[in-house]
Amino acid sequence: MNYHLIPLILDKARFNPKISKFFSDYIIGRKTQYFWNNFSSSLFEVNVGIGQDSALFPILLAFYFSSLFYIFEKYAKNLKIPVFFLSFIDNSLLIYQEKSFEKTNLFLFCSYNIISSLFDQFGLVIEYRKTEVFHFSRIHGFFNSPQLDLSYIKGLVLSPKET
Repeated sequence: MNYHLIPLILDKARFNPKISKFFSDYIIGRKTQYFWNNFSSSLFEVNVGIGQDSALFPILLAFYFSSLFYIFEKYAKNLKIPVFFLSFIDNSLLIYQEKSFEKTNLFLFCSYNIISSLFDQFGLVIEYRKTEVFHFSRIHGFFNSPQLDLSYIKGLVLSPKET
């Protein structure tokens, strides 16, 4: 997570400048020094961020993701991609309702490409091996749904989950 973006996001969302200043002071430009016997180190920056176990982590992540998702929705709208995006703290879903599997895969590929690029720009990492694709169909019996090849954008070739 690029912590320098958080104050910018809070300013853009028109939060009180005191809130932005608090988060800036808390997560950016922290310094420390070490003392050992008679030795003392010089001050140096410690930008370790906020761990997932911190009470502030979900709040900051929500601020961070809200701007990322806002940008994603603008891209999707401009490209006329009918996407629904759900996020649960650090897990997200891209949802399409389409009768054609070919269109669904095209929309998923485009959306995944946009999200992947935005995540890179925001200093986030997508764990590709945890990515899953589900195709729901009303077809009864055996159905061989197509794979989603994300290898062009640093991803994997995803096969729909067996249900």
